[in-house]
Amino acid sequence: MQSRSQAYSIRRGSTRAEVQAVKRQEESEILNEEQDTEALLEPEPSGPHLAAPSYGSPRGLLGSAGDAAARRAAFARNRSLTMNRTKRRWWRSDARALKEILSNWVNVLLVTVPLGLIAGALKWSAEYVFVLNFLALIPMALILGDVTEDLALRYGSVIGGLINATFGNIVEIILSIAALLNGLYDVVAASLLGSILSNLLLVTGCSFFFGGLFNKTQRFNATGNQASSSLLFLAALGFLIPTGASFLFGHGDVHDESKLVLGISRGTAVVLLLCYACYLGFQLYTHTELFEESPEESPGGGLSAEPQEPMMTLLTSLTLLTVITLAVAAASEYLTSSLTEFSQSSGLGEAFLGTIVLPIAGNACEHMTAVIVATKNKMDLSMGVAVGSSIQVALFAVPFAVVVGWCTGHPFTLKFDPFSAMALMLSVAQSNFVTAGATSHWLLGVQLIALYALLSLAYYFK
Repeated sequence: MQSRSQAYSIRRGSTRAEVQAVKRQEESEILNEEQDTEALLEPEPSGPHLAAPSYGSPRGLLGSAGDAAARRAAFARNRSLTMNRTKRRWWRSDARALKEILSNWVNVLLVTVPLGLIAGALKWSAEYVFVLNFLALIPMALILGDVTEDLALRYGSVIGGLINATFGNIVEIILSIAALLNGLYDVVAASLLGSILSNLLLVTGCSFFFGGLFNKTQRFNATGNQASSSLLFLAALGFLIPTGASFLFGHGDVHDESKLVLGISRGTAVVLLLCYACYLGFQLYTHTELFEESPEESPGGGLSAEPQEPMMTLLTSLTLLTVITLAVAAASEYLTSSLTEFSQSSGLGEAFLGTIVLPIAGNACEHMTAVIVATKNKMDLSMGVAVGSSIQVALFAVPFAVVVGWCTGHPFTLKFDPFSAMALMLSVAQSNFVTAGATSHWLLGVQLIALYALLSLAYYFK
């Protein structure tokens, strides 16, 4: 989660630093004005040994005897002016922050947000509804990442890390819940599985490939990568247990088989959520040093970077987070409700749309972030974005979907079809194999991308 925050900051470049510099200058001006205002209430020194006040200046007039009421009135007037200036500066600071967030070229797609919502509300054809809402999710995922990071900066590494962990994959979570409530259980499983596959293979592969083009050989944290890899393997085994139980013990009554798989899936979901909580404690509290940026990769040749500050006020951050989350929920609802009809009209299978296409909406901006930091030879950050996102989906988003289905009466299970189970194990095994040496080059990236292409081809013809 710390890697995700640092990577977003690198992607945005020096703009955040410029905004913070202006913000500090304005705060300094406000402080000086308040000090000048408070000085108006201080009585002027008097006595035979002191010079008489100069009544040619406002300060001298206020300092004269009998002018206490005038001093209080001037203080109130100056205080009111200072507060008004402070409010205006807060609004200017928020405006600059929003301008900086919206400066990314991806936000050109924001025009599809109202179009997608209108298309869904007016029940346009499935092609328009699906495509417009799919494109709308891409910039909203980017804005959610920026706002979440800005909000996390207020509460320190632990609470901030929890905020990033909760909202880091909020688009995938909302999308899966929307499909779940529409009864599209296969789409839920496919979209979450596809998010894991794309992060493990496509994102990591592109990071290795493009990072290797700019740097001959790159290194990353071996201990942190080992912990992440073992957790991913545990999650993969957790998904395979209900699948294996269904094929080994489910040859009797269909009702008994469904009850067996559902019970195992719900128990597995609880165990995986507990493992995710332990992982957060391990990363954010007990072993934070294993996930920190290596000294040779830190800015300034190992010198610690200037502490980052939030760019927006708390009210603006919460308002923007709420509005975008509601918009994502609405777009996800329209997207999933039109998926079946779009699949029939386009000829693309639901398995391909769920596993390959839908994860692009939630992960596209994260993909760019991981590749950009990899080209800057910051592989710990790149791996933190790619592998960290996979862990969030595998240990949090997937079991959370099972729990939501449990609470809402939708029997979603962790039973995958044999090919999807094989694809997951192959992806985890290949990812662990190429990252075992804690070094990367462009050829390793080609191998991961090739495996993702092969799986995509299989899902296309499935």
